[in-house]
Amino acid sequence: MQGIRANNVERFLGYSQLYDKNRPVPPADVVHILTRYLSQAPNRVVDVGCGTGLSSFIWLDQAKDIIGVEPNDDMRETAISHWRAQQEPENLRFVKGLSDQLDIDADSVDILTCSQSFHWMDPQPTLREFARVLRVGGVFAAYDCDWPPTFTKEVEEHYQTLIALAESRVAELAPAGQLAFKWDKNKHLQQIRESQLFSFSKEIVFHQWERCDATRYANIALSQGGLQTALKLGADDLHKEIQAFQHHVQQAFNGQAQDILFSYRMRLGIK
Repeated sequence: MQGIRANNVERFLGYSQLYDKNRPVPPADVVHILTRYLSQAPNRVVDVGCGTGLSSFIWLDQAKDIIGVEPNDDMRETAISHWRAQQEPENLRFVKGLSDQLDIDADSVDILTCSQSFHWMDPQPTLREFARVLRVGGVFAAYDCDWPPTFTKEVEEHYQTLIALAESRVAELAPAGQLAFKWDKNKHLQQIRESQLFSFSKEIVFHQWERCDATRYANIALSQGGLQTALKLGADDLHKEIQAFQHHVQQAFNGQAQDILFSYRMRLGIK
């Protein structure tokens, strides 16, 4: 398990700026849903696997204490640079840590989130640690985007083909024992229920329209970990495929920004 953990952390080295610039900021629905289930404004929010902080900053005006936990140094440094640019808000801090070894007091957290990250964590040890730090009535939520973002059939099929090709190249090129491992997102709710640590659980689906240009849409595909890993492993043949995808997206957008639908799936548990 130590090897898998290290591989999963290493997967995100080297492209934090690409990720940060192009991935969607979680919509306000996240705050509204979780605050309603908590039945009050949260004192402490912990965002585990926070990456570049996109999912942490949404709580700035909503909680007294926010902790972004991220094991990858590149991602966390990008989050800290944004924190500094926003005049270092006192109610937010970013720390290095692992999901099953949080340096946080028991029964001290109101809301704990994993945005696009729970599938990189060993679920049962992680859920035990989350239940330890959550207070009774505290809310855990793992939420993820569906990829690709909704646009057109042809562009989405091309996106999926490119990512599948990249993942196959990773499987071919990665040295034995150095492959990252992701748990099935479709089993997040099952994992929450099987833990028997939460009194209530459910899945919630919501959507967010965002204005998007062709460059950003293509870069969302480029920010996928499988593609970045393949390039780092020397899959130079992918450059031609990437260029073809970028050209296709540029043609589909026809020089105009478009409304793109981002769909989210949240799996929620209340302690």
